[in-house]
Amino acid sequence: MSKKLLIIAFAVIPFYINAQELGASDISEQSIKRYKNVINNKRNIVSFIEYSLEEKGLPRHLKNLALIESGFNSEIVSSAGAKGIWQFMSEHASEYGLTDRDRSDIYRSTKAAISSLANLYNKYGNWITVVAAYNCGEGNIQKAMDKANSKRYTDFSKYLPNETINHVQKYLNASYATGEINEVLSDYHGTHLFSVTSGNSYKKFIPEKIDFNLSSTQINSAYSFEVIAKFLNINKKDLLDWNTHLKEELDKSGQGILYLPNEMMASFILNQDEILTQSLNL
Repeated sequence: MSKKLLIIAFAVIPFYINAQELGASDISEQSIKRYKNVINNKRNIVSFIEYSLEEKGLPRHLKNLALIESGFNSEIVSSAGAKGIWQFMSEHASEYGLTDRDRSDIYRSTKAAISSLANLYNKYGNWITVVAAYNCGEGNIQKAMDKANSKRYTDFSKYLPNETINHVQKYLNASYATGEINEVLSDYHGTHLFSVTSGNSYKKFIPEKIDFNLSSTQINSAYSFEVIAKFLNINKKDLLDWNTHLKEELDKSGQGILYLPNEMMASFILNQDEILTQSLNL
């Protein structure tokens, strides 16, 4: 990166070389490209995670935790025995009702990870400490806080395992690459108020006539109702009942809003490329 570009990057994104401060430690073009390539290669999974996070009121940048944990590889198993895209250990997984097999299930493990992250945020109040606690456990966080006599990550981080410190730094680097580091840091410094809610953040966009148990996403006319219904294992009539005006919208403009029950919408987003492929092959 040229000296001129480096100056611009410093002006736009907070970046500190002081170990007691927080910021990206690697803003190289190579690093940014590496993170973005992983996201682009796993776009379906990333879209599913982002949808699931927003559905529960959590920020999209938390997908970066799965990015640095596993690269969105559901089959990966660490040397310590952590498994799946969220790298659940057996004990942690069991706390959220996950079986050993569930740890490699993208849908179930993501739902469990979101619950875990929400609980941690409610306890610590910032995502930096949440990422640290997710890596080393709440017990180690408490010990570090006690030693530092402080609840601020920049004060107690020196008492954490090096692996955890590096993990937080990777999260900051990944968030820089995805353009979300300002949100992470403003949350930490208390300049951006964020509250975890159990509600669906999409509800306010759904017309009143639509049941709030439904979620929405935009599709185009290439999608087949028959394929969507078959893939989701539902009757076409039920699909049309939830989407009474969708066919008209697709015929008129080529695009429309698809409504599905929350659980089915998650499955649709996770598999939408396959649904589209099957639709085009009819």
